[in-house]
Amino acid sequence: MKQPHIQLDESLNVRYAILPGDPRRAERIASHMSEVEDLGMNREYRSLVGAYRGARILAMSTGMGGVSTGIAVEELHNIGVTHAIRIGSCGALQTDIAPGELLIAAGAVRDDGTSRAYPAVPDTELLLALTESIRAQGFAHRLGIIRSHESFYIDDIEEINEYWSKKGVLGSDMETAALLTVGRLRGMKCASVLNNVVRWKECISHGVGS
Repeated sequence: MKQPHIQLDESLNVRYAILPGDPRRAERIASHMSEVEDLGMNREYRSLVGAYRGARILAMSTGMGGVSTGIAVEELHNIGVTHAIRIGSCGALQTDIAPGELLIAAGAVRDDGTSRAYPAVPDTELLLALTESIRAQGFAHRLGIIRSHESFYIDDIEEINEYWSKKGVLGSDMETAALLTVGRLRGMKCASVLNNVVRWKECISHGVGS
């Protein structure tokens, strides 16, 4: 049955999904695949499917925030997707994390509204495979806790960021906790790797669109 929001169904016959936030990034992912089929766009969900190293891969954007990500994961599960990796952007919460450094989520602070009912932790095997691949390719990276939140525009954002920085949290995004929580509840293997686009205490506008 075609899912109401992502507008995909089981006939797609795909188990693996790469999930960026921005719809334009789905097209960039597809540029690395062969036999690409454009599946269209509904709401914030831009979908393309193709082949990569012998595997059939879905590249689908989730839009911004835990709510839209949670919907995407639920509906992907309904059509047979078993593995999903978020590749998104984040802002650093530590002074020594440079732009372009990758943050691999070993877990996420559940500071959004979608994920609060269950722990936000990645699948262990997928996390190890992701980490080993990033190390093998020589990318600068950190492995640790990130924080998923609901809004950029709140009055006490500086105090909140300072609090989590002191707790050792590496960076902030809006989607990882929802992916890890909903995915684990549905028996999916999920993980998240984030590209840092904003240095600690820099204006967020410096990283928007990166």
